Amino acid sequence: MFPVVGLSFCIAPNMTNSTPLIRAVALARRYQMGKTAVDALRGIDLEIQRGEFVALVGPSGSGKSTLLHLVGGLVRPTAGEIWVNGMELGRSNDKQLVAYRCNTLGFVFQNFNLLPIKSAVENVEVPLMLARVAPRDRRERALTLLEHLGLRARAHHRPAELSGGEQQRVAIARALANHPRLILADEPTGNLDSKTGRELMGLLQRLIRDEGLTLLLVTHDMNVARYADRIVHLLDGQIQYIEVGVEEFDKVT
Repeated sequence: MFPVVGLSFCIAPNMTNSTPLIRAVALARRYQMGKTAVDALRGIDLEIQRGEFVALVGPSGSGKSTLLHLVGGLVRPTAGEIWVNGMELGRSNDKQLVAYRCNTLGFVFQNFNLLPIKSAVENVEVPLMLARVAPRDRRERALTLLEHLGLRARAHHRPAELSGGEQQRVAIARALANHPRLILADEPTGNLDSKTGRELMGLLQRLIRDEGLTLLLVTHDMNVARYADRIVHLLDGQIQYIEVGVEEFDKVT
């Protein structure tokens, strides 16, 4: 089991708990592939509350990764609106989006995306360096996160010296470094065995429950999706239906 205790996160002072953290209104995204236009999203309406865990599922090409990228401010909508924490991303300039990704978001990827020449603690420090946190403070913050995630003894090991589950926990620590309000996870269990994947999902559930984080997760695996509060099923760029998740970590460990 991955331990999680005593982390502290910031809540936006100008937003109330009743205001959705994420709101998509008639959201659309079209890609031009040569002479062919591909509608990756077609008129998505969706609200996600603060502290909620929502999973996006669907076959390849359904639009789930595009929706995650729009919420992450990595691409802009072709039409409609995408609001996160009171900010309309489609109308924001590049500088505002960089600040948004730095201050509001934490990213967790399937392939971990750790820097191979840096130790675990140095990898966690990367977003803190970008935020210009003082060296002593960022080292303290990184070590505290690794300790809470059960990796204090592995802090000075490089990724190649860590198991897949350990690497993903380092990636989660890195995602938490700048006190994000929202975690975006793209197939976070895709490279893990089933037991480690269950433990990771339990860790993410506890972070949301105990620390008030919001999690938006893309997955092909319905066993992973069932840990979410809600499961949004996408097909051909549209929401087909939304169901309630059923799995609780305490029930499966």
